[in-house]
Amino acid sequence: MNTFLLMKEWKIYTKTGDKGETSLLGGKRVPKYHLRIEAYGTIDELNSFLGLLRDQDVAPHYKDILFEIQDRLFTAESLIAADKGSEGYKLPELSEEDITLLEREIDQMNDALPPLGNFILPGGHPAVSLAHVCRTVCRRAERIVIHLAVDNPVDELIIRYFNRLSDYFFVLARKLALDNGVPDQVWKART
Repeated sequence: MNTFLLMKEWKIYTKTGDKGETSLLGGKRVPKYHLRIEAYGTIDELNSFLGLLRDQDVAPHYKDILFEIQDRLFTAESLIAADKGSEGYKLPELSEEDITLLEREIDQMNDALPPLGNFILPGGHPAVSLAHVCRTVCRRAERIVIHLAVDNPVDELIIRYFNRLSDYFFVLARKLALDNGVPDQVWKART
């Protein structure tokens, strides 16, 4: 739990959202359908799917990386939830190293994979399918964050991170298929 979000007496229900509004970090009240809420809510959804992927029978190294990614997703949520008035909070940060880690992991997995010559369909193994679910939810989060950035300040590292993260999930899905002896599910278009 991020300590900067905890109140002195923390309760699950506050009743302050009963009329369809919630507070951003900084105190501003917004409707629960606000784009900022949609952005960090979708990132939270991604984080939940990541937990499910991490609970699969995958190599410990992947579990460690996925745990790191979950931490970065909480960081991104915090940064997106921050609004005017939140300057006094000590927020976590994303860094170039977070993106470099994803790129390194993608390159290492790609080195073990056969070349990709076709579109592939999700499936073949539960962990593979979950990695694809993470990829698609990540892409949705990226689109929402980009939309949010049109009229709101959003650190460009967040956008780059989600772009790279969806690539990571695609390559991870292929690597998990390889690790489990499942061939890529090649899409063959009807002609």
